[in-house]
Amino acid sequence: MSSSPPKPSKISLFKASAEAEAKKAFYLTLYLASWFCALAFLALTTMHKDPIPPEVFGLAFIKAGICAKFMLIGQAIYPIVINKSKGIFNVLFKKSITYLVIVIALSFVEAGVEGLFHGESFISSLNNFGHGYPLHILALSIVYWLIIWPYLIFIGLKKALGASETSEILFGSPSK
Repeated sequence: MSSSPPKPSKISLFKASAEAEAKKAFYLTLYLASWFCALAFLALTTMHKDPIPPEVFGLAFIKAGICAKFMLIGQAIYPIVINKSKGIFNVLFKKSITYLVIVIALSFVEAGVEGLFHGESFISSLNNFGHGYPLHILALSIVYWLIIWPYLIFIGLKKALGASETSEILFGSPSK
């Protein structure tokens, strides 16, 4: 008689799924935070702010965590479906535009909250996002899209090739 291996319990499956989601959220938050902190640092040094207030970097991490969570919720609700015969570009480009809208919307909210910290009204601070200059907002949108695009390419490759194959291509074979 052969016995089949025991089925994992619903609790262990839920725990494994929650751990995987937490790991994805953590890494995506770190990825976005590195970009948002770099952009905040660039903006502050461009304006010759001295000393550089550390709370700006905290806000960058908070924004990154919120953006990561919204992006992961978006992926759960509307998953990225890859059709190898049609390529990944079109699917990922459409997703990148959706995620860009999320990041820009959260950037407006961040400007409003930052205004509240400085004693301004939320609405007037929203109007100050991008210095109220549409070309600056367009430039930010392009930079934000360039941040999101590599992440989506990575996700698309993982879906098309598999996680281990993508890791091997990017980081080499695991040492044995």
